[in-house]
Amino acid sequence: MADTLYLSFWYPNLRLAGLADKLTAVLGAFPKHGGEARVYSATVWPVGWSESPVFQKVFGHGERGLEPRQAVADALELLHEDYAYEFQIGWSLWEPEIPQIAAAGPFQQAQGRLPAPLGSTQDDSAATEIRWARELRLVSVTGYGPLFDEGAYEQDGHIRINFGSDAAFLDEEIELDSTAARHVEENVRQLVELTTAAEKDSGATARLLWSELGESLAQRLAARLGMAN
Repeated sequence: MADTLYLSFWYPNLRLAGLADKLTAVLGAFPKHGGEARVYSATVWPVGWSESPVFQKVFGHGERGLEPRQAVADALELLHEDYAYEFQIGWSLWEPEIPQIAAAGPFQQAQGRLPAPLGSTQDDSAATEIRWARELRLVSVTGYGPLFDEGAYEQDGHIRINFGSDAAFLDEEIELDSTAARHVEENVRQLVELTTAAEKDSGATARLLWSELGESLAQRLAARLGMAN
């Protein structure tokens, strides 16, 4: 069963004015680890998630996107202790393509996935039933003011990354043959490298990779790989 995967960072004695540099550093780690160099969108949420945004801009993918430092600067012009600042950025992972499903129509995309960007890489070494391709998804990077949603940062982190579905790291719906295992391993390696880089570049002193249902990705992955042995 697919779950939503999050990564939270905490920083000692972080002042609200220092949040911009931390967000810029985290967003800046994506290009070297499977992500786009520019921010897709920015949204500012007041008080809590049930409120309407006070700022929202969609820039686009690739060259249409906005450089992270500028996107953060624009959003954090509205600097308040009870605001949250959400940025979306593209991130590519290996995903399985099943022709029987794809043949149903070009608009029946799997939830949370975007069409593969032009020039995306496809791997034809898989079995005829399943092909693998690098597909782009939108990842949310959110910085929390200390009073937003009654101090949600204490649990969610000063900065939280929402990776979306964890299916690309497990692919529990398909047979884990050698090709599938290789692509899952590459996805996991990319996740680990991005986590390490974002933590180091932003100066985080604590981090937590967690899921919406409270299940451990590491334990599920170990069990999944064990099934293949």
